[in-house]
Amino acid sequence: MKRFILTGAPGAGKTSILRHLQERGFDVVDEAATAFITRRQAEGDAEPRTRADFVEQVVALQHRRQTRSATRAVSTQIYDRSPICTHALAGYLGRPVPEALSAEIDRITREQIYERQVFFIRPIGFCEPTAARRISFEESLEFERIHEQSYRLFGYDLVEVPAGDVADRAALIATTMARLLRRPTTPGEQAVVG
Repeated sequence: MKRFILTGAPGAGKTSILRHLQERGFDVVDEAATAFITRRQAEGDAEPRTRADFVEQVVALQHRRQTRSATRAVSTQIYDRSPICTHALAGYLGRPVPEALSAEIDRITREQIYERQVFFIRPIGFCEPTAARRISFEESLEFERIHEQSYRLFGYDLVEVPAGDVADRAALIATTMARLLRRPTTPGEQAVVG
């Protein structure tokens, strides 16, 4: 199975792009951090990000979602964020990288879970705060910078997705994935068509 990642600044439009791709028939896996925050807030925890185990909880949910989605009968999946994003999250929050996150990054690297080409969604010029996303546009740009550093640190190639219309951005991603899936990964290897 080929698994592609969408990442970038909070509020850059990843979720809208993901929904558009899903409507076009792509199998998608939603962001774990937002889901965890939303669930905890519904349970009465106003600030789940302040929990000592916040990063570990996000990693655990990402792991469960990835392993559960591996059983789907599809050839390609698109993920809204990955454990590399959680590495960036720990850095942004000023927290040490927990052992659970290090172990998960080791696993996804060793097992080559995700494609090395990551779709980096660039900001649209503002960041609208939500109950789960309490961040200013300026803060989102700093978070974007840390995401970029984390992905480059772990050897991923960033595929730029500039600001623009949601349908155009989704089309760029779909076209790029189709091209990447047809390209042989190494010399002599058979091309994979999704």
